[in-house]
Amino acid sequence: MQPLQNDRLIRALLRQPVDVTPVWMMRQAGRYLPEYLRVRKQAGSFMALCTNPELACEVTLQPIERFPLDAAILFSDILTIPDAMGLGLYFEEGEGPRFQKPVRSTANVNALGVPDPETELRYVMDAVRLIRTSLGNRLPLIGFSGSPWTLATYMVEGGSTKTFSHVKGMLYSEPRLLHQLLETVATAVTSYLNAQIAAGAQAVMIFDTWGGVLTPEDYRDFSLQYMQKIVAGLTREAEGLRVPVVLFTKGGCQWLEIMADTGADALGLDWSTDLGMARKRVGDRVALQGNLDPAVLYATPGVIREKVAHVLAEFGKGSGHVFNLGHGITPDVNPEHAGVLVDAVHDLSVQYHQ
Repeated sequence: MQPLQNDRLIRALLRQPVDVTPVWMMRQAGRYLPEYLRVRKQAGSFMALCTNPELACEVTLQPIERFPLDAAILFSDILTIPDAMGLGLYFEEGEGPRFQKPVRSTANVNALGVPDPETELRYVMDAVRLIRTSLGNRLPLIGFSGSPWTLATYMVEGGSTKTFSHVKGMLYSEPRLLHQLLETVATAVTSYLNAQIAAGAQAVMIFDTWGGVLTPEDYRDFSLQYMQKIVAGLTREAEGLRVPVVLFTKGGCQWLEIMADTGADALGLDWSTDLGMARKRVGDRVALQGNLDPAVLYATPGVIREKVAHVLAEFGKGSGHVFNLGHGITPDVNPEHAGVLVDAVHDLSVQYHQ
């Protein structure tokens, strides 16, 4: 295997020197791009797009062709695992993901099996292989999964929620049952991410979207410990190279120190976290990824460059920073503004790496 032409992302995640700060964007392949919308229409539905390896590859590569990004991220959805468990994933217009069979009883949890990534989730692995072939040695490919707690919230609630009433009801009234569910999901996530690595993913990220809704004690018990189990079970070297692991808990800035204890290589930060303070708190134990407010992309190019400069200055000199948004790019952003962001990161970060 030839070495990567651009390995900035991998080097930064491992806190090795880089020439400029690498940048990619959460949801960089998505609805803000007109070329994505065309392929999405061609596919007929979001899930039809996710389950078609050729089309998933095409939309994964679209932002790479448009912007000088430093990584590609697999186009997929965090709910592929519960869907493969037979819960009947579907999408309601304007309401987001829903499950036909929510998991709310002992019988429901006992009935869950761990999907085989190369059978029930073969379409994801085929997409990873196709993307790696298409990328060649240009850029690294990031694989990902939802965290066990985040996946469990969707599985128990039956879809999106603002109150978390069912899953928190289970947490407080039937904690053993929720732990059983989380154990099963953690096993599935470990298997899923290892299969992505075997198929060609060169870094992986665990998205803990809903960890921030938990109390500190419940975060440790019901979210963090299962992510730690996953990190411990992951393949950390492939093709003779280290495979970095990134943990991202939205709303989790109060837990950075214990997140850094998991063995992950890097932590993702949302925009509510002071990046400079986060760096002081974790020291050189992990790299940091983030954390521009996605809403900045609604501003003028001049303001975007100004805000990028601020984030870079907050982190300061040295390696260990991957520039990203604090959450996913929103659908109504002007694609040219995303290009301004990427160029600004590369232009303005040179001074921090000399």
